[in-house]
Amino acid sequence: MKVVVTGDTHMPKKGKQLPERLVTELSSADLIIHTGDWQSLDVYDALREYGEVKGVYGNVDGEDIKSYFSHKETLQLNGFKVGLVHGDGEGKTTEKRALEAFQREDLDMLIFGHSHIPMLRYFKKLLLFNPGSPTDKRRLPYYSFGILTIDEGIRAEHVFFN
Repeated sequence: MKVVVTGDTHMPKKGKQLPERLVTELSSADLIIHTGDWQSLDVYDALREYGEVKGVYGNVDGEDIKSYFSHKETLQLNGFKVGLVHGDGEGKTTEKRALEAFQREDLDMLIFGHSHIPMLRYFKKLLLFNPGSPTDKRRLPYYSFGILTIDEGIRAEHVFFN
């Protein structure tokens, strides 16, 4: 199973269309995950052209997006339990807020966004993943998104591009 993970698209403010590098991967995805801060339902509509889309809302998303998506989701992907949350809030780091959102759940992986900073690491036995942003790299050298390959395990990688 191939899952493309993106988020923090902030469109149309930070980009008028999905970047070509992202679109290339979307065309072969079995599932698309968005970590919130869509800013417009047009992003959802554009992603849906490539397949099934799961996501959550972020702190800049309006009521139109909140009516489609929840604050957090738990997904079952090929037998693995994956938590999904944007990660915004007061105090603490984005990572700590994401972990707190699922502190009572036994997950295999936790996907979050908000910081625009790509991350791939373990916290104890939990795989943490932030795809970064394909349209708003802030002070980072590259735009990014993620690809998960899920079979007998979960393999996660970032795709970095200019």
